[in-house]
Amino acid sequence: MSKTIMIVDDSLSMRQVLGKVLTDAGFQVTEAVDGSDAVKKLTATPDLLITDLNMPNMDGIQLIEKVRAMPSCKQIPILMLTTESDATKKQAGRAAGATGWLVKPFQPEQLLATVRKVIR
Repeated sequence: MSKTIMIVDDSLSMRQVLGKVLTDAGFQVTEAVDGSDAVKKLTATPDLLITDLNMPNMDGIQLIEKVRAMPSCKQIPILMLTTESDATKKQAGRAAGATGWLVKPFQPEQLLATVRKVIR
């Protein structure tokens, strides 16, 4: 059975690119348009969550904090995929519970290597 990855990004084109890379690699993909949408859709626990940082309604840091507070989702690996590379933002992501941090634009091979490293 293939692993399921939830992509959370307010950019449709980014969700499409990520979705293609991940489905071509054999993963099942679900999508959310922002953190609020992701929380609503977390009734089925994915094997990995990949989120952007800067989104309307609920940003990536807030989403990670919410997910880490949900008993059924505490152990889900969470990757932050964002244009932000500031050390302070990375530290905030780590403090919230992010498993890893990737910077856009990304190389598909790098993304897949990181996904395979953290997914269970």
